[in-house]
Amino acid sequence: MQHRQQGMTQEIAAAKSAISTRTARRIEQSNTLPRAKADRDWRTREDPLEAVWETELVVLLNAKPELTPITLLEHLQALYPNQYDQRILRTLQRRVKKFKALHGPDKDVIFRQQAQPGLQGFSDFTHPDSPITIKQQPFAHLLYQFRLAYSGWRSITVVQGGESYSALSTGLQRALTQAGGCPVEHRTDSLSAARNNTQNVWTDAYQDLCEHYNMTPTRNNLGQSHENGVVECANGSFKRRLAQHLLLRGHSDFDSIETYQAFIDQIVGKLNQRSRS
Repeated sequence: MQHRQQGMTQEIAAAKSAISTRTARRIEQSNTLPRAKADRDWRTREDPLEAVWETELVVLLNAKPELTPITLLEHLQALYPNQYDQRILRTLQRRVKKFKALHGPDKDVIFRQQAQPGLQGFSDFTHPDSPITIKQQPFAHLLYQFRLAYSGWRSITVVQGGESYSALSTGLQRALTQAGGCPVEHRTDSLSAARNNTQNVWTDAYQDLCEHYNMTPTRNNLGQSHENGVVECANGSFKRRLAQHLLLRGHSDFDSIETYQAFIDQIVGKLNQRSRS
């Protein structure tokens, strides 16, 4: 109406107001402006959980906040046969979500880390999900992964004999050779191969290794696995990728450990092509 009062045509005024000409004509012909819809504060149907929410479900959630909506629904269905069907699940999910937001336990405060180029490299060991054989014989092994925090570049080495210092040293030195350089810090979790957790000090061998490559050894806080997430998340994504490539290959048997390592290096090379420079 303001546009119309300024002398614009009905079509131009409607276009400037982002409405159709037909709507503009209807508004102009009426004596009142359309009212915005008011937020309603009343229920449009009966509350299906009214009889049990406060007396039973809230009591359970206060005692055991980890209970999920589907578990609570199954509990109601067992107590009251034929009274609570699957149609109330969405209502129960919304109610539980709101309850936990208002009354549930406090969530851990996590400060997101901002990776800087060349600052941190992470190491971790993981068990492969896919069974591998060497000349038809089961091959028990681990995968050691080194990953740069900023670029996401990684190196993965086949390891025999557990999470030993020898395995850590071999995998780390192989990774640094492939990378052509060293990060400022090298981070692990509480690996006994790198740290004497009883005395809370680095082992002499690992300390010497880091000094040789001019890296500062660091580790995540005990019990805070998310602090090592740069490499732990990469473990999962690589194992899924490995399983997919084995499916394409048609079998998981290799002639030698070297052949298996070359197969892994080929997969890692494709992943590294997507890393940030």
